[in-house]
Amino acid sequence: MGGITVEHWVDSCQSRGKYTFLREEVLDRTNLSPEATKKALQRLVRKKRVLKLKDYFYLIVPLEYVAAGSPPASWFIHDLMSAMSLPYYVAVLSAAAQYGAAHQQPQEFQVVTDRSVRPIFAGRAKVRFFASKFVETAATRSIKTPTGNMQVSAPETTAVDLVRFARAAGHLSNVATVLSQLVPDLDPKKLLAATRLVSDVPNTKRLGYLLDNVGGESLSQPIHDWLKKQSPRPVPLQPGRGVSDAFEDRRWHVLVNQSIEVDT
Repeated sequence: MGGITVEHWVDSCQSRGKYTFLREEVLDRTNLSPEATKKALQRLVRKKRVLKLKDYFYLIVPLEYVAAGSPPASWFIHDLMSAMSLPYYVAVLSAAAQYGAAHQQPQEFQVVTDRSVRPIFAGRAKVRFFASKFVETAATRSIKTPTGNMQVSAPETTAVDLVRFARAAGHLSNVATVLSQLVPDLDPKKLLAATRLVSDVPNTKRLGYLLDNVGGESLSQPIHDWLKKQSPRPVPLQPGRGVSDAFEDRRWHVLVNQSIEVDT
């Protein structure tokens, strides 16, 4: 394919439904020098035809997404994480949205990986990362996207992560609201397995308390049975907030220092 221009090669990629590419691919397919390739890509970036997310990773921007600066993160997250050689799954509110349980449209695309990674901005989109040592063992699902597939936390993993990363999910009332919408998709045995995998007793107590408050008592009972063998020390429902006026929920040993309002 000697003699093809970078722009024509990008067009051919899009025509095949391919919206990401590595710089090395351009070098291999166009036979241009590294310097000529660099300049050609810079021109396409200026024209907003492509977007550079990493020195080695580019995103093709179709015409309908030029105003937004990039297509949705779901179109490229799998290829991006593969290029970065990092395990991942789409998480928290972004995962909940895949199950129709995001009460509000997430302001960022949330992803769990195995280390600290700075946010990546793609046009108006922000990809935010959370570190977890359980990323490769947590239950996930492969969900189809317009450009392929992406790994998404299973509903039970999503429920656990909503409490683990509660600050990223908004206030606790929003966590409870999203949990209430996830309840029909949750399996008690799988939810217990998800909580035991992480073995985070304080957040498991909070999860159990919230589930009881959104009609998920049948889901919380196996968790309660497991917690009986753990520390009975009470934990604040809202970490970092005073408990002087809190009352203790005796079932979960949670100091309720934050009122919960579930939106319907």
